[in-house]
Order: sequence, then structure tokens, then C-alpha cells
Amino acid sequence: MGEMTVTQAFLVLNALPDIGPVTTNRLLAEFGDDPRRLFEAPAAELEAVRGVGPRISGNLRGWRALVDLAKEEERLAKAGASFVSLRDPGYPPLLRELPDAPLGLYRRGDYTFDSPCVAIVGSRRTTLYGQAMARKLGYDLAKLGFCVVSGLARGIDSHAHEGALEAGGLTAAVLGNGIDIVYPPENLGLYRRIEERGAVLTEFPFGRRADKQSFAMRNRIVAGMSRAVIVVESDVSGGSMITAKFAGEQGRLVFAVPGRIDQPSSAGCHQLIRDGATLLTSVDDVLGELNYLEGFGPAGVAPIPAKAAASPGVTGLGADEARVLGCFAGGAILSVDALVEITGLASPALAATLMMLELKRLVAKRVDGAYEAR
Repeated sequence: MGEMTVTQAFLVLNALPDIGPVTTNRLLAEFGDDPRRLFEAPAAELEAVRGVGPRISGNLRGWRALVDLAKEEERLAKAGASFVSLRDPGYPPLLRELPDAPLGLYRRGDYTFDSPCVAIVGSRRTTLYGQAMARKLGYDLAKLGFCVVSGLARGIDSHAHEGALEAGGLTAAVLGNGIDIVYPPENLGLYRRIEERGAVLTEFPFGRRADKQSFAMRNRIVAGMSRAVIVVESDVSGGSMITAKFAGEQGRLVFAVPGRIDQPSSAGCHQLIRDGATLLTSVDDVLGELNYLEGFGPAGVAPIPAKAAASPGVTGLGADEARVLGCFAGGAILSVDALVEITGLASPALAATLMMLELKRLVAKRVDGAYEAR
């Protein structure tokens, strides 16, 4: 197959068993930072490097039996995916700084991480409050020009991605499995929309199924590529706690959204706040911590005063949202029942639409339970 490129060499190294990024980086330091040399070096030279024994040197020397490079490249082409190595432009810049940064990422979608990322993570088992908070934070951050990072899981992750998409902003999903596997399967539509508006990423080769270890590895990437991690809802032993722990170790900002003290789904967030995470009540808290309002904006995005950004104009509404908002013309105050009657929408669809209009700060719920335009 002719001369191997540096990116191809990283693709093979990434897929080889028993050898991780830390050992690979030690080897690269010894071999002039050229990954291609690792496949040609004599076993004795390889094994002179700390952490490299006969098994790793054997895998490097016999890589052709372990990784079918032509097949992996064929699958990439077929999937419309690319492999972005640690040395390629388009690799998330903050992630590159980690000592155990993935050697490369399989990517679908064209986004190349020019804007700062903020992660929003949380439980698969959520409350309506958690879902609304994740969606609102995703929306507000995306409106400000951040890329919203999450893990495409059920629950909080899905709502964070949805909020960013709703804002017409950027979002990236990091998978705990191969890029050819959509998990959970009901998120196929969301996966496709994220691919159009941002990127879907994974360090795992094709066909790799998710397991406990792969999810933990995924969580280190979510934290590593982000300036800040926001935990919206999590019980004390949830996967998001692992993400927060990685974020703390990597020197990222950690925020937690407070919940009700009698909800187990907020117990993890409260523990994080006790342990020194910043209590988050709105996107302004993130901006304050990132000194964002002092003119530090994402590349090419002028900083927007947080308050102004949070109340976008009435453009970009869905059909249902426009229909419901229209009912409030002339200052009408309407109950949910009245809205069901006027719009003809079923209650669940109406409830979701009202929630989105509330998040966009276009309608407000009154103390008596009725709604009015803001």
C-alpha cells in the first residue's frame, strides 16, 4: 500500500490493543515524533522505552495481523467519516494538552473546533426540571457562540444537544462506541442533526460496542475538550460524576446545577457543590467564571452581553411555537385548556411548546397557572 502517511500511522496505533496514548507518547519522544518509525523499529529499541514489553513491541511489529488499515479506511469512506489525528488541524485544541489525549478521533460532520467548548452532562434518568435546564443552558451557550459538548446519551445529554440545535448553534457528541453504532438507537435522528450542525466524535474503531470502560474513556474526552463542564442532574454514583472528576483533574471549571434536596437525581450535584464546584443558576455564571464578558469571545464571535443573548428575537420559531405565540397577541392571558382549544395541539405537544417558548423568554407562566407573552 505504498508509503504510510502520519495520519494512517496514528489510525493504526489508535486501533492497536494493549497500547494507550501515554505509552505511545513515550515512544514518539524516543523516535523523533514520527509514528511510522514505531512499526519499523527493532524490538530491542522499542522495549528500551519505559512501559513497553514484548507484548507491545510484538503488536507494533506485527500490526498488519491486528489492524486491517485498508478495511478501516474503506469503512471511513463509506461512513462519510474522517480520522483526525493528534497532529492534524481540526483536532480539539484543549484536548491535545492532556497527557492521555486520544491519538486520533473518528469524526462525522465538518466542525473543526474553532470555538471554545462547554460540556453539559447529566443523568439518563431525569426530571422535567433537569431536562428544561439542560435544554436552556444548551440553547443559551450555543447562542453565545460556544460549542455545546455532550455524550448523546438518553436524558440530560440529549436535551443539551437539542437546546444547542434549537438555537441554530454548534454542538458536538462524543460517543463511547464506534462511530458506526448509534446508541441509544432512538437518537439516530439527533445523531444526524448533530452531524449537520457540528460533529460526532469517538476514539473507538468501527464496530466497538459500548461498555463501562469505554464510557469512562469517553467522559475524559468530553471534559478534556471543554473549558468548563456543567453537571445538570446526577445521582451520587452517576457517570457524570466521573466526567466532573476528570474535569477537576484536568484543570477545567466544574459547575453543578442545584436541584431539590429530596430528589436523588440531584444528590450528585449537591455533593459536587459541597466539594467545591461552582453553583450554577444561569449561563451568566459560566461567563463570569470564564471572564467572558471582558472581551474574551470565541474565535470570530464578538462577545455578546449575556442578558441580551438570552432573549433572542422572535425568529427561528418552529411552526407550533409560532402558532402558540400568536395566541397571545394583544396581551391575552390564556390557560392551558384554552390554548389546547385554540391551537388544536395535544396536551403533551402544547406543554413542550410552552416550555420552549418559556426557555426563549417569549412567554411566562403566571402564579395562577395561566400564560402570557413577555
